[in-house]
Amino acid sequence: MRIVFIGTASFAVPSLRALVAVGHEIPLVVTQPDRPGHRLRLTPPAVKVAAEALRLPVSQPVRIREPEAIGRIQETAPEVGVVVAYGQIIPRAVLEIPPRGILNVHASLLPRHRGAAPVAASIMAGDRVTGVTIMQMDEQLDHGPILAQREIEIGPHENAAELADRLAHLGADLLVETLARLDQVEPQAQDHEAATVAPKLARADGDLEWRLPAVEIDRRVRAFQPWPGVTLPVAGSRVKVLRGRPAPGSGEPGDVLEAGADGVVVAAGDGAYRLEEVQVPGRRPMPARSLLSGDATG
Repeated sequence: MRIVFIGTASFAVPSLRALVAVGHEIPLVVTQPDRPGHRLRLTPPAVKVAAEALRLPVSQPVRIREPEAIGRIQETAPEVGVVVAYGQIIPRAVLEIPPRGILNVHASLLPRHRGAAPVAASIMAGDRVTGVTIMQMDEQLDHGPILAQREIEIGPHENAAELADRLAHLGADLLVETLARLDQVEPQAQDHEAATVAPKLARADGDLEWRLPAVEIDRRVRAFQPWPGVTLPVAGSRVKVLRGRPAPGSGEPGDVLEAGADGVVVAAGDGAYRLEEVQVPGRRPMPARSLLSGDATG
């Protein structure tokens, strides 16, 4: 098929590569503009890097609803569109361009976890199972009919970065399969009354206190990897928690209960949490025990 691909984040890269690998024609890749990254240098989005490596034409409009951006897509005369982790609402003017519509790869089992952060939301909710959904897009957020779904279990210690990587490849495979049998697929309307929302994460979401239950701390540490990350007060300052898990113990929230080679156990609002790997501002990641031994050089 002749497909216009619309995506930005690294989650979208396996889908783009899979479409090319099976022989679909990609006349245009639409992605977001380069953004300031490390030391304010402009950094291209992951999809742009992948598209250029595949020698595909790239467009980077500030807003996809701009007439020039819409016209560029129209010029390519796509049969179908594919949107994966783009980061902007797709307007009706774009949705109506491909005669076979626009498909979306979403990292949850819709209608659960509609929105910008479905992977984090699934971990924060304590879900044991998640998956990917291929849906036909409409003008509402993650609202369109479902074409295909595939589920996987969430590992008990899996973080969002690890889970997103698995889902990205699962979604790419399911996208290719769905396109191959698109004529036979019967779209299924979502149960909108069962929908839950996974809003965009903010930096402040990761600033936690020890009064939270240990299970909740653990879920957020895993859900907020790599961004926004979790900070907690330890040894008189706030440190970034990279790895840990709930542990036996109780006490006043914030009290250090145990420190050893396996980490630092701190009392939480309910239970305790074992810090295993942390990062002090301006330093490299280090074992949590280094915080209390005075060796905070990483």
